[in-house]
Amino acid sequence: MNSLNPNISFHDFQPELQSFSESVIEGLSYPQKRIPPKFFYNERGSILFEKILEQPEYYIPEKERELLHQHSDEIAALIKPDAVLIEPGCGSCEKVQLLLKPLLPSAYVPMDISADFLMQSTVDMSRKFPWLNIYAACLDFTRELIMPEGVPQGQRVVFIPGSSLGNFNPQELRYFLNDIRRLVGKNGGLLVGIDRKKDPAILNAAYNDAAGVTAAFNLNLLDRFNKEIDGNFMLDFFEHDAFYNVNLGRIEMHLTSLVDQQVTILDKQFNFKEGETIHTENSYKYDQEEFIRLALKSGFTNLKKWSDEDGFFSIYFFKAM
Repeated sequence: MNSLNPNISFHDFQPELQSFSESVIEGLSYPQKRIPPKFFYNERGSILFEKILEQPEYYIPEKERELLHQHSDEIAALIKPDAVLIEPGCGSCEKVQLLLKPLLPSAYVPMDISADFLMQSTVDMSRKFPWLNIYAACLDFTRELIMPEGVPQGQRVVFIPGSSLGNFNPQELRYFLNDIRRLVGKNGGLLVGIDRKKDPAILNAAYNDAAGVTAAFNLNLLDRFNKEIDGNFMLDFFEHDAFYNVNLGRIEMHLTSLVDQQVTILDKQFNFKEGETIHTENSYKYDQEEFIRLALKSGFTNLKKWSDEDGFFSIYFFKAM
């Protein structure tokens, strides 16, 4: 733990203990090469992700901000006074700011895998909300949810905006919802945003923005390989590819090799055929009742749901039973 100021504490749970290089080498050794999406988020990747949220094709931030703004008082009425608000994958902590005034939590626990980005976001939050007690946790929430020491008592409520839960496949999501249920305990809460199934053209545009920011975000993964684990990837020989898989109900992101080529990482060689891909991310989409059923199986009950007029995006509040 490192103290930043009287209202902030920073807790580093060393999320990179699982070797980055070992994970990459293992992933590139599968017949369908793949890399976990958590490795997108070095400092530059986190910055690029925040830029994705500003792209006009990416409708989620606008839809969700509108819902949070319109229903913040309703949300606050469902949560006990002096609750502890926990945000895995907090990023810039932008959306939670819409809830802080109506909720007045006793503490805020932002969690992120990128230590530098988390620290900067935490400092920015403390300037805007000097009254807020912040317990920042640098960790890989896809592996383990850990509460920092010193967090006060009170109803625990996990807040997951955006479409982060879509990165899990349905089975993985069940496990993660079980972890959240254990973390918040009986009568704890889960406030979550979920992207809904819709016209594939809208989904495909959202992950292929005209400015090329999502492409840069995807290709930044190869740049990490080069800089951090002695890779020799030629970024010009790969391209971003994202598409909606209707049968599986998910956006898939890939990096596609444009030529037959051989690359190395830490002296290990990997061959690519032209058109072969590295599968870098899934983003599952759920109809309302489909997602509610998953949460019920993990010990939650749905108290409220809100959706935009177009039916693009929904926010749910669940209570742990």
